[in-house]
Amino acid sequence: MSMISNYKNAGLSMGTMILGWDKNGPNIYYVDSEGSRIKIKIISVGSGCLFAYSILDSGYNWFTRINEAIDLGRNAIVQAALNDPYSGGYNNLYLVRSNGWIKIFSKRIFK
Repeated sequence: MSMISNYKNAGLSMGTMILGWDKNGPNIYYVDSEGSRIKIKIISVGSGCLFAYSILDSGYNWFTRINEAIDLGRNAIVQAALNDPYSGGYNNLYLVRSNGWIKIFSKRIFK
């Protein structure tokens, strides 16, 4: 977080997801340009986040199976990139578990 705080008031705008696993289980944090850190349960960041949220909200519940969650995440990323004029490029989807992460999806999305 201190690295992000070094850029405070530099005129940059960013929204970052930080994911991980500790002794208490999985954690997701949103970190903004000012270095503020907010612990949350579900997140989408970036200019296409509203498109992604529309997909996530329509299909997610706390009992979603892993393969369904992966498909939902992939669909949310692709739809955000296709519908937002500022999204796209390389998009990646990772599954974060207690023993590490697995890269599930990596695709360059063109408009």
